[in-house]
Amino acid sequence: MGILAVLALPLLFLGISGIIYIYQSVRWLLSKSAVQNKVVVITDAISGLGKECSRVFHAGGARLVLCGRTWEKLEALYDALISVADPSMTYAPKLILLDISDINCIQDVAKEILNCYGCVDILINNASMKVKGAVQSISLELDKKMMDANYFGPITLTKAILPNMISRRTGQIILINSIQGKIGIPFRAAYAASKHAAVGFFDCLRAEMEEFYVSVSTVNPTFICSYHHQPAPGNWEASIWKFFFRKAAYGVHPVEVAEEVLRTVSSKKQEVLMASPIPRAAVYIRTFFPELFFAIVASGIREKLKTEEEN
Repeated sequence: MGILAVLALPLLFLGISGIIYIYQSVRWLLSKSAVQNKVVVITDAISGLGKECSRVFHAGGARLVLCGRTWEKLEALYDALISVADPSMTYAPKLILLDISDINCIQDVAKEILNCYGCVDILINNASMKVKGAVQSISLELDKKMMDANYFGPITLTKAILPNMISRRTGQIILINSIQGKIGIPFRAAYAASKHAAVGFFDCLRAEMEEFYVSVSTVNPTFICSYHHQPAPGNWEASIWKFFFRKAAYGVHPVEVAEEVLRTVSSKKQEVLMASPIPRAAVYIRTFFPELFFAIVASGIREKLKTEEEN
């Protein structure tokens, strides 16, 4: 009896781990089958996240339409996908040049996209632009460029594709946004403003599209890190600001986000927040205890300025 009691806990742990593994494996297989033969459009497919989204959707048998600003990089992505895939189980991707910040060209590009297969089942708005700096140091021209890339570009393409989805009464629109569409972080004013605007638009769109059976989802990671990203050491690690947002500096790997996008397509989940507990808590504190949130942010700014002066 004593030996059985000792073994019970490890056996229970192994059993639960096995069940979780089987559940995740089944969920992953279902997610891949959900995109088979679907026409999937991915903007900025040549970015780190865009490449990973292209990889998982291509492996799932989707008919990809990959958009990007550089033809050479699109061709390199095409070659990489073709070289590792089973041609009997996958489709050769279509490639289309698109600069999402060039609003004037989007209508024509949307027609080109629709001409590839005659329809779009899933539109993944992945393109984005970032800038960092104090409000007074960012020009109004750069503010406008940021809004074009992160707000007007995605909604213009979405509006151009929507009539096709509405007429077919089916479709999915995925916005890959940011946690900064939920909370504003200092020195990211233009970026956070564009991300807030995008969240507002797609929240409204989600409700409007229910009657047409078009689903709308937003995926909000913290910071999408590069493949070899290492967080730079700070001189103010002990500050309350650094504690509050320290996990955001480490970011989420593009592979994790791409796999979550695939699961979101399968589950049609309306909103996903990819964040560790501290940034996630920041979103709720901003909502329910705004004065506390603003006090923490202000404290962080003061400590950062103090550190810079000491250095």
